[in-house]
Amino acid sequence: MSKAKTVSRKKIASGKWLSLEKISYVDHYGSRRDWECSTRIRSRGAVAIIAILKPSGRIMLVRQFRPPSDGWTIEFPAGLIDRNEKPGTTARRELYEETGYSGKVTGVGRPLFSSPGMSGETVHLVRMEIKENAPENRDVKTSFDDGEHLETFLVPLKELMKFLEKSHRKGDRLDAKVVCFATGMNIQYIYKK
Repeated sequence: MSKAKTVSRKKIASGKWLSLEKISYVDHYGSRRDWECSTRIRSRGAVAIIAILKPSGRIMLVRQFRPPSDGWTIEFPAGLIDRNEKPGTTARRELYEETGYSGKVTGVGRPLFSSPGMSGETVHLVRMEIKENAPENRDVKTSFDDGEHLETFLVPLKELMKFLEKSHRKGDRLDAKVVCFATGMNIQYIYKK
């Protein structure tokens, strides 16, 4: 049985959205150590939305400028979970705000850590189905938050890896969740042949 455990957390600095903390912990050898991490303020984690359009089978991606990466990033539509909100509710709200589309939640994953060495923030992968012929999805209009601007891409699943490679060559940054999904899909297509 491992002896590793957190002993204390202390806030070092805080901004409007993030806090920097010093964590004191005991490692698996029983030695006391320190670690620094960031935490979100006023959030219960985030959602990343894997939205598939029916009947075409295209997947929805967005492109937005992300200051920490100093560039435009290809990613799933995503957003922060408000205090009294469930991940599925957040996903429906964020999909509409960022892309103008409405859809049905078909699955909500358990909370996952996308960068556990830097942050304790969790992300729920939420699967959604979008009926592209539904009246609410014919003439879509976004409802961006202040300072937010996104481009929406509808990519055939079989062309996802090619789309990501092309985006990378033109200078876009790629979100790890999207690349992992595409890699899994690519393996699936390879083994189906």
